[in-house]
Amino acid sequence: MADVLEIRPQESAEENAQQMTDGFHLVIDALKANDIDTIFGLVGIPITDLARLAQAEGMRFIGFRHEQHAGNAAAIAGYMTQKPGICLTVSAPGFLNGLTALANATTNCFPMILISGSSEREIVDLQQGDYEEMDQLNAAKPYAKAAYRVLHAEDIGIGVARAIRAAVSGRPGGVYLDLPAKLLSQTIDAVKAKQSLVRVIDAAPRQLPAPDSVKRAIDLLKGAKRPLVLLGKGAAYSQADKEIRAFIEKTGIPYLPMSMAKGLLPDTHEQSASAARSFVLAESDVVVLVGARLNWLLSHGKGKTWGKPKQFVQIDISAQEMDSNVAIAAPIVGDIGSCVASLLDQVGDNFPQPPKEWLDAVNEKKNKNLEKMAATLAKSPSPMNFHSALRVLRDIVKQNPDINVVNEGANTLDYARAIIDMYQPRKRFDSGTWGVMGIGMGFAIGAAVTSGKQVLAIEGDSAFGFSGMELETICRYQLPVCTVIFNNNGVYRGTDVNPTGGKDVAPTVFVKDARYDKMIEAFGGIGYNVTTPEELEKALKEAIASGKPTLINAVIDEAAGTESGRLTNLNPQSAAMKK
Repeated sequence: MADVLEIRPQESAEENAQQMTDGFHLVIDALKANDIDTIFGLVGIPITDLARLAQAEGMRFIGFRHEQHAGNAAAIAGYMTQKPGICLTVSAPGFLNGLTALANATTNCFPMILISGSSEREIVDLQQGDYEEMDQLNAAKPYAKAAYRVLHAEDIGIGVARAIRAAVSGRPGGVYLDLPAKLLSQTIDAVKAKQSLVRVIDAAPRQLPAPDSVKRAIDLLKGAKRPLVLLGKGAAYSQADKEIRAFIEKTGIPYLPMSMAKGLLPDTHEQSASAARSFVLAESDVVVLVGARLNWLLSHGKGKTWGKPKQFVQIDISAQEMDSNVAIAAPIVGDIGSCVASLLDQVGDNFPQPPKEWLDAVNEKKNKNLEKMAATLAKSPSPMNFHSALRVLRDIVKQNPDINVVNEGANTLDYARAIIDMYQPRKRFDSGTWGVMGIGMGFAIGAAVTSGKQVLAIEGDSAFGFSGMELETICRYQLPVCTVIFNNNGVYRGTDVNPTGGKDVAPTVFVKDARYDKMIEAFGGIGYNVTTPEELEKALKEAIASGKPTLINAVIDEAAGTESGRLTNLNPQSAAMKK
């Protein structure tokens, strides 16, 4: 009997030990409970074990060389899936590196969650000098849609749930979740831990528009003489592809896609007015904004760009966005899918089509510009310029319409946006609302991991410099990313000179004839150096056929670029010098 009594306490202790869990596992369980299966990040104190355990529990962890690019990957994954992408960083400097991506996600309305380890509150608040001590929560607040800190293990489930709902509901954005080191090692009864998990129900509920707002918009459109639909990336994010296409085709209204909305309808669609962009913006009288904001990308809805007076219909999930730059005659507040469906319900068989004079004028301008562009693209100067190189990329994308295109730079971005047609939605990713450089490799990795499909990253040599080390990440995970660098030896171009005659090169000039293709070869990838359109086409076809990490160093005439692409006016000194 005594022997039995001695054994039972030991068994009981073992059973109790098996019933405990900790903060590390709870974070993972909370993410998995909400169908999140991938984390982008960079390990270090205090989150290394969190990454290890996530992988051991079946989650995918994609490790980067810099937190900003991990954050960009998470953000573009969120844009593609409508689920928040997760970026995991260490404390203080790692958090700050990720903060740029968080701010960019918030500005662009990409749902992502930046999760960072941090120092203990009691040390931070007394400023006692902890390892990488920083008040990260308050630092994040101005740049995030929401920011939360979890101090107790039993609140992890709620913290993750709140972050998820904040990231995707209403206008999506970046959310910061602060996890102090002590939290991760906290233990908690396993049964209570499981009960504390929250599966978010209907994280982004539909927001139906008011019927009178829909009627107001329809009445305005019925009286329009020169209507235009303008699609923003919010329209692409909404995944209301069928409703948007039906509305455009049923009304017969010409449409103009912003760069990340390209492919929502094929750019070759007969109603596309992309090739007549300046004309339709200036001449239209009623413009329907679908998930597009009248920010700097659209000249704030005023000035010479917009020409003749016009009235706006604006569809946006945020009422606060209305009248932000100009008066909105017919605001429609709600989720894009519901709003467009409501408009479509009011577009009967007798809905007036746009006047023939307007459609003929748009088509005439479009065809004239397309003919001019075709003549420019047909030229084959030596060395290559942006147009002759992009002609090859345009044809490759046409042959592979499901390819993901990442694009950044000054001239590289501006010309590619106008030349390369897209055929499917949510396939084009670029610098977006903030116009930031450095999104290239992060977006490329995020798109490749999320879709499993080929990515073509079209990079200016300057833009590539911000994230080029992530080539190692691409090679490490053997991702199907082909990076094409338009190498003209500098920022904008490589021909500037130091006016003093000193030994330092001009501020915009890089090392002449750099061989970026050698960088990817150092990590086991495939590099190409090309100087003609024929060589570029051959390399692209081989790269895509291989499905392996590749980089093409496309040598461009160093004098081919222009200052800031088409945004010279934003650089006051340069603009003044050109007057």
